[in-house]
Amino acid sequence: MPQNGSPEPAPDPGHRYPELPEKKSLGAWRDAAAQCRACDLWKNATQTVFGEGRGTAKVIFVGEQPGDKEDIAGKPFVGPAGVVLDEALKAAGIDRDTVYVTNAVKHFKWRPSGKRRLHEKPTRGEIAACRLWLDAEIGILKPLVVVCLGATAAQALISPTFKVTQQRGTLIPSTLAANVMATVHPSSILRAPDDDARERERKLFVADLRAVAEVIRGLD
Repeated sequence: MPQNGSPEPAPDPGHRYPELPEKKSLGAWRDAAAQCRACDLWKNATQTVFGEGRGTAKVIFVGEQPGDKEDIAGKPFVGPAGVVLDEALKAAGIDRDTVYVTNAVKHFKWRPSGKRRLHEKPTRGEIAACRLWLDAEIGILKPLVVVCLGATAAQALISPTFKVTQQRGTLIPSTLAANVMATVHPSSILRAPDDDARERERKLFVADLRAVAEVIRGLD
């Protein structure tokens, strides 16, 4: 169920969910999500981009939505922001192969700009329509640690008024999991105005992930 007053999962008016699986497995829900028509985002996306990682993962990283590279590959965090995340995880001592990565929204929302497809922020309705799939991932994995990457994920999972800039890197009381934390989305580092700013933001991001790593070590 959605936490802390977040909207109940609901398709946009005139839209529908596909037949949902009775089996509680990531594979079954991934297959169902591939047929999702709960909002209009599927119309311009190449495919649904479900989460990825081990079924035994106890740590989930949740971003906003797939980008251009993810939409084509069908895998989360494989584009430029994924490279930033991979490098930061390594610097923090977290093995990406042991965690699960996903997004609050499973289809790429974009607008054309010449030959490029530029990211557009999903609406509250689109986030609510996609919440069914995120809830399924969390319900199946039963994570001990949930890390929200960016404002969209944090406001969907923690609180609609959550401010990442003010509360990043600290544990947040939540019924979602025993340990819930938020930090910036790695794409924000790429948008920094110059090399010095990018390096400064990268170090802050790694520091947040080191706090996550400390929590993970405490689980052993």
